[in-house]
Amino acid sequence: MKQRIKQVITESILVKQQILSNEYLLDVVEKVAEVCTIALKADKKLLFCGNGGSAADAQHIAAEFTGRFYKDRKAFNAEALHVNSSYMTSVSNDYSFDVVYSRIIEAKGRVGDVFFGISTSGNSSNVVKAFEQSRKQGLINIAMTGATGGSLLPLSDYVLNIPSVDTPRIQEAHIMLGHIICELVEANLTL
Repeated sequence: MKQRIKQVITESILVKQQILSNEYLLDVVEKVAEVCTIALKADKKLLFCGNGGSAADAQHIAAEFTGRFYKDRKAFNAEALHVNSSYMTSVSNDYSFDVVYSRIIEAKGRVGDVFFGISTSGNSSNVVKAFEQSRKQGLINIAMTGATGGSLLPLSDYVLNIPSVDTPRIQEAHIMLGHIICELVEANLTL
């Protein structure tokens, strides 16, 4: 049992070491923080979505922006799109779960807003459809995915693709990158 615990921790560390040595990915993280900073300075919003654990990650990261990260500061306009259960269940029932995010992007998305779609495979159909809608409306698409980027890759302006195919390791790294982006944005906006 203890050996398995050590193995999981080692696997998590190895994924993070791969991120640490990937200069291109680190440059994308830096650029995403700049894009979010510019958007928030322009009174735009950050929108997040995902399914399952990725929905929890979307909500977690959005909360770091609207609450506080390290500094007491004004709330940043960030929202996880799945938190209205009445909306989610009505659209799923009346239309399809595949359109829950694209419909809410249609309603809330504005040119210059930043849209984060979190999908470990990059193939979640409701996130893909949301990226298609978001692109039509002029939002900036940021995908947080696993190794390949999946179907989100060609629909994204920026891809934070974790070098792994192991869902738990990908999700752990998504939270780490979300925290880093929030920290950088907070520092940029509270100088």
